[in-house]
Parts: sequence; structure tokens; C-alpha cells
Amino acid sequence: MISHLPTLGAAMPINELPKHLEWLLADQRDLELWDPSYGDVLDGDWQPLAHEARQLLDGYSGRLGIHGPWNGLPLTCPDLRVQALVAERLKQGLEFASAIGATQMVVHSPFDFFGSPHTAHTPSAGLADEIELAHATLAPVLPIAAAIGCTLVVEVCGDTNTRPLIELVRSFDGEAVRLSLDVGHALVMQRCGGPPADQWVRDGGMVLQHLHLQDNDGLLDRHWAPGEGNLNWYALFEALADFGQQPRLLLELAQTDKIPQGAAYLVGRGLAR
Repeated sequence: MISHLPTLGAAMPINELPKHLEWLLADQRDLELWDPSYGDVLDGDWQPLAHEARQLLDGYSGRLGIHGPWNGLPLTCPDLRVQALVAERLKQGLEFASAIGATQMVVHSPFDFFGSPHTAHTPSAGLADEIELAHATLAPVLPIAAAIGCTLVVEVCGDTNTRPLIELVRSFDGEAVRLSLDVGHALVMQRCGGPPADQWVRDGGMVLQHLHLQDNDGLLDRHWAPGEGNLNWYALFEALADFGQQPRLLLELAQTDKIPQGAAYLVGRGLAR
């Protein structure tokens, strides 16, 4: 039995905000905007888009974040030119975050397919070197994030062991970098020997500050509404309740018009509000 129900939020593009604004504002729910994750947005004239978001969110006082750029942008590449490109993209994302007052930016884990002989990510097979590369890549980024009060949250993606990513997150000082869990990603990676989403919660502890809530069948990263797939939502929310933490809980669905359906599923089972 969960004594204190956590409050659900959602992730979406700015053009979907009007459909969900009443629900978001009523309880000042957590919100994440996708737009600055796209390179064409960041390379274009995005200031009017940021202005539109600020206007739509007039009266909003909840916790606001963005999904930062991620596609093809590894945090652990040894090539200095690639490091500079990744850092530049992330700095562009932070410019957008600053323009709308976002306090978290999601980036993706660099640890794909833990356990492969080619990418072991273990202390005896290069983990320290990979952590050092991530620090080098983020060195020009983190001072900007700190100046605008924005935490980078590194999202579980192809990880099938909690240790490498959690060690990476904990290697940074203070609150600069924290852990993000996409529960659907964890479900897919269970087929490769990964832990369930609730184990990520327990291993992450207080460094876990952000969750993407989505369901799937364990075969593909489908981003279905909760209840449409196989994820054990009871175990997930039990783990969250045991730690008493209040990370951001964001429904991240491929069809954003199913946000009410997904929220109703979790609320109806006494897991959230």
C-alpha cells in the first residue's frame, strides 16, 4: 500500500501543450518538452517557439524540463572533434532550457549493451576510461548548466547493468548530473539480461531524479500507455515508495493523446495521482 501517492506529469512537444494544459496546471504537474532534442530545431530560429511555450505556461509553477539533443551524440567518444560537437549541441540545448526556465535536461546513457565482449563497461575493461571521456565531453557544458540551475539527467537506454551508469552519475560533484530511468527501456533490455525497472530504482537510490513512464511488450521501445504492455507497475511504484524520493514522473508516450488514458490506468490502481 502506497501511503503518499506521487503526482504524474508528462512529456510532449510544445504544439501539444494546449491539449493537456488544464490537467498540467490544475496540480502544477511536472512537464518535459521534446522540441530542443531535435537538431533542426536548435539550428533554426527557435526563440519564437520558446516564447510560445512561455506564453502557454503562464501561471505554471511546476517542475519544467526538456529532452536535450541525443541522437548520434555519444558522451564517451575519444575523438576530440566529436567531443566538441556533442558539447556544442548540449550547450544549444541548455540555451533553450534557459529561455524557458527548465531545470532538467535529459541526455542519453553512453553504455549500450553491457556484457558484450566489445563493450564490457567494467572496471577491468575500460569503465574508468569511459567515465573520464564523459567528464571531458561535459567539461564545457556543466558550468553553463550550473549557471542556469539546470541538472543533466542521464537516461537509461541500452543499459543492462545498473552499475556503469550509476557510477558515471555519481562521479560528478554535487547535483550537476543525476540519473533518469526510462522504465520501458529497462523492460526491453530485460531480454538481454538487464534488471527490471524497480531494480533500477533501488540501485539508483537518491541519485534517481527523473523517470519516463511508458509501456511496451518487451520486444520494442513502443512508448505505449501504461497498461497496454507488460511492465510491472506495482513493483515500480512500490520501489519508489520505499525510498520516499520524489523524482519527476513523466508519461512519455508515442501518442500523446493517450496521456489521459495512461494517467487514468495508474491512478485507478492507486499508484499515483
